[in-house]
Order: sequence, then structure tokens, then C-alpha cells
Amino acid sequence: MKALITIEEVTSMRNQWRRDLQSIALVPTMGALHDGHLSLIDEAKKYADKVIATIFVNPTQFGPNEDFAKYPRTLEDDMKALESRGVDAVFLPNAADIYPDDFQTMISNSKISLQLCGANRPGHFDGVLTVVMKLFQLTGANTACFGKKDYQQLKVIERMVKDLNLDIQIVGCELIRDSDGLALSSRNRYLSDEDRSTAKCLNEALKVVKQSYDSGVRSINELLAAGTKVLEGAPGAEVEYFEIRSQGNLADLSDCENLEVDSVVLVAAKVGETRLIDNIELSQ
Repeated sequence: MKALITIEEVTSMRNQWRRDLQSIALVPTMGALHDGHLSLIDEAKKYADKVIATIFVNPTQFGPNEDFAKYPRTLEDDMKALESRGVDAVFLPNAADIYPDDFQTMISNSKISLQLCGANRPGHFDGVLTVVMKLFQLTGANTACFGKKDYQQLKVIERMVKDLNLDIQIVGCELIRDSDGLALSSRNRYLSDEDRSTAKCLNEALKVVKQSYDSGVRSINELLAAGTKVLEGAPGAEVEYFEIRSQGNLADLSDCENLEVDSVVLVAAKVGETRLIDNIELSQ
């Protein structure tokens, strides 16, 4: 496994793979890897000859009062995990190379990014889209794998690829949960034992909605009420949003009485000092 630091190193590797007619799959991460990230590596290997992962804690997607400075950084363990999974190369850029002093161009989405997480994290998805576009360009990837845990992020990236006619396949990979049902996240390590017990209410609320849906309930209000009851039973969770949206484009379905399209239930909540997100898909 090759460790690539500079832009010159990653573009040289990209060009060599292209000369050898090797297809490339990209798995972008911010490090602090867990089994969810590693499942993306496994999926990426199905789509390409070469897999390149990136580890970069992207400063432009953090707000002024968010956790950029304390975001977990576990590079030594991350490298061992990636090598054990058969990754061909890891790109470890410096922020100064990704965003030089004269950097002045950002990519933004004017619709999907402004709701849900974006409503309370202004500029977050601008940072995501900009760094993802740069990684697409630098690695020359034919395919990129993203987890469905960050569902809105996946949809914003899919929209960028469509709107800008990018020649890359986006693969949305299934969300991975711990044994207690909590969606795997690098931020889970912030949770105390008490917080973790409280945080399980997110998945429990989603499961109640899914069970109701699978039993034939299609009323949006009835479905959300069932999940809300679970969340209200966990006073340690400060719910930011709990909504049902269209799977395809996260269209707001609140004006619809009944669900008639494939949809997704999304929740965000602060537990202790940690903001968590989770979701579950509902398919017709």
C-alpha cells in the first residue's frame, strides 16, 4: 500500500494507473476509521482494479463552533486497517495543498444542501462538495463509494455529478450498525456510557417507523408519531429533525397525506455534546 502525501504524488499514481488501463475506485474519509468505512473499501474492490482511500479532515465543512480541532485523528491505526483490507494507495493531503492561500472557488448546491443538516450547518455542504470534487479530479476515479449513513451528503454528491456531467459512478453503500443498533460513526467515541444508552433511541425510533410501514401504515403523520413517541421517551436526546423525505432527491413530503414513493426517515439529534444522524429507507 502506497502512502501519497503531495498532489504530485497522487496525480503521478493516477497517471500510471491510467497508462496501465487500470480502473480506479475512490473511498474518501476523514479518518478515525471503523467497520463502516472498511465496508466501503470492500465494496469499492468490486468495481475497480485499484482502490485509493483518502484521509483528510476537511476544514471547510466544519462550522466555527463545531469539532474540527478535536475531531478524532487515529492515523496509525487507520493505515493498518486500510492495508489489511487491501487498499492500493492512501492519499493523505495537507490542508495547505488542498486549499492554498489564493484558493477562491467553492462548489455549492442551491436546494438539497439547504435543508435538514444544511439548515443548521451553513456552508457545510459547500465544503463537502468542493473537497469531493477535488478528490475526484486528483485521483481520476471511475467510481466513488459513500455510505448511506450520511444520506444527505450522498444525495448532494449524486446531484453534483448529475448537474456537472461528471464521468464517475457513485455507489451508495449500506449503513453499518454496532451490535446495540447504533449507526457506526467516528463521533461515537465522544459518547459516555450514559450518552450511548440514550443514543440508541435514534435507531429504535427509526425501527418503529419501519415496522409500522411494513405492516401497511402509509400515513406520514401516523408514521412520524410512532417514532416521535420513542424519541420523547429519551429526554437526553435533543432532536434537531425527524422527517420522512423522498429517497431520490430528499423532496419534502410533509404536504402528502400518505406515502406513495420510496422514502427515507431521517433523524438528527444532539446527545450530550455529540451530534448524531441516522436514517432508514422505506421502499414501496
